[in-house]
Amino acid sequence: MEKEQNLKSDNHKAKESDISKDSQNTSSNISNDEETNPENLTDKSPEEKILDLEDKLTRTFAEMENQRRRFEKEKEEAFEYGGFALAKEALNLIDNLERSKQILENDDDLKNSDILKKTLDHLDVINKDLMSIFSKNNIKPIESLNKKLDPNFHQAMMEIEDDTKEAGTIVQEIQKGFIIKDRLLRPSLVGVSKKTENELKKNEENKADLGDK
Repeated sequence: MEKEQNLKSDNHKAKESDISKDSQNTSSNISNDEETNPENLTDKSPEEKILDLEDKLTRTFAEMENQRRRFEKEKEEAFEYGGFALAKEALNLIDNLERSKQILENDDDLKNSDILKKTLDHLDVINKDLMSIFSKNNIKPIESLNKKLDPNFHQAMMEIEDDTKEAGTIVQEIQKGFIIKDRLLRPSLVGVSKKTENELKKNEENKADLGDK
């Protein structure tokens, strides 16, 4: 019996020793973690903790403000340009009216007839009404003829020899372009002037003469 009691006592002491060692190891690990991770330091002063909290709050509020500004900008753009796609599709009505006029005007059977005149007048009324609706919604045509080619608003489709105009001047409008407020709906398709071969030769000869002098 004494031996059994002694064995139990020894086992109990061994367990207590193991628990003590585990406790020391755990304490050591916590101490190491606190040394390697400054955020876990328990010796921070109240002032330092307050500064950390203020820094986190400042960052959070800054991010919230940035998100609010992005949301406001997206909302404004949606309000101002929400009808962009519809407006772009509506331009087809203007194009179709213009094509219809050209077809009727080139019809030999209708030329100089009263019915042609009345039909063209009706088409003009419809065109004016459409342009008025566009204007009320800040959709405006781009001025092109006799203007200098601007890649932001014009797309050159052809070159036309014309010595009376400066090279790069728009002399023909193939398809009218439009803007909505300050945004391009579609560019104007245009023909631009270029100098004839004779004019180019004259310019080269004049430059050569000036160089000799």
